[in-house]
Amino acid sequence: MYLITNVQIITEEAVLAGHDLLIKDDRIFRIVPRGETEITGDIDVIDGAGGYVSPGFIDIHSDYIETMAAPRPTCLMDFQMSIRETERQLVSHGITTMFHSLSLFKDTEYKSKPIRNPDNVRKFIDLVDKTKTGRYLIRHKFHARFEIDNFKEVETLKGYMAEKKVHLVSFMDHSPGQGQYRDLQVYRKMVKSYNDLNDELIDQIITKHQSKEKLTIEGIKEIAELALSNGIAVASHDDDAVEKLDLVQSFGVTISEFPITMEIARKAREKGLFTMAGAPNILLGGSHSGNLSAAEAIMSNNIDILCSDYYPPALLQAVFMLHEKYELNLVDVIKLVTLNPAKAVALDQEIGSIREGKKADLLIIEKIEENYPVITLVMIDGRLKQKTYYQTADSAYVLHDSADK
Repeated sequence: MYLITNVQIITEEAVLAGHDLLIKDDRIFRIVPRGETEITGDIDVIDGAGGYVSPGFIDIHSDYIETMAAPRPTCLMDFQMSIRETERQLVSHGITTMFHSLSLFKDTEYKSKPIRNPDNVRKFIDLVDKTKTGRYLIRHKFHARFEIDNFKEVETLKGYMAEKKVHLVSFMDHSPGQGQYRDLQVYRKMVKSYNDLNDELIDQIITKHQSKEKLTIEGIKEIAELALSNGIAVASHDDDAVEKLDLVQSFGVTISEFPITMEIARKAREKGLFTMAGAPNILLGGSHSGNLSAAEAIMSNNIDILCSDYYPPALLQAVFMLHEKYELNLVDVIKLVTLNPAKAVALDQEIGSIREGKKADLLIIEKIEENYPVITLVMIDGRLKQKTYYQTADSAYVLHDSADK
């Protein structure tokens, strides 16, 4: 058993001072007034140094593993090593459950990501599935990002779902002139960032992609129904019109990823959809595509979930920026990265909040500088995964001690 003491506990309702957490096996056993528990030989005491205890972060949209596997456009690292090294990074940022957002993406003329080759995606999905057994630091899940012009992979996606390897499906359309790239100048800039093409060639690419064939509504609905029948949540990506919200909701979508405008985010929430934005948007002061400001949308109560998108450190830093710079309630902003994503993917009965009987997925968060929070302890399923010690300023080193007890 573990007793976590000298902490501020972030529950679903409040920040509790003067209380301890007692962990038994893989569960939160009791939340008790400080000092009430008799310390016996079978209890390990963890002193939280006055920091916060938070639920572990649940990241339901991140393609960070692609960067780890392919750090350069033409190089591909060993996939098993990529998963191992990725989780070492994620656990240090407090992410205890990760939905790896692997793309079933059709080839384009202007960029080359070898990790998105169907054979490589398949290998990664199989490796993610194998993490259900064996010794791993965090809980790994697969988020299938399906581009709706990728006819070749429809049956493949259905097969993954039938094999119980998929935990979230999102439908994507990155065609220029709508969605994320409704501003064609943003699209042109993106294309040029991958290849040095002249304006005439870019115009040809735009014309081609605006007229390309896509899955019919019936085809998308068929995939969505299969997902729902297997207990898999379904998301829509880059919603930019109320009509699109109506359409996607008609075939079972419950999550609106990255709504393009404040109006669409508000409408999505009114319709009962979970709305999601990227935490890097908070740190950058706005969207890198010129779209919705996540901070403004959260302050307007139009965003439910933050994901790391492509930058795992952003979750913790965005939460405390919202709390301290924008003066939002800490209990509410913590839910953006814990309870709300858990609800969106139907995991909230087990994880996502600090409540007696739930899984002991816990973080201790401390401030080492005035504006810099860090994770100093991570516990998953009641097992200590990482402890990090920040020494005083006159110390010559920082000691990192990882454990799996």
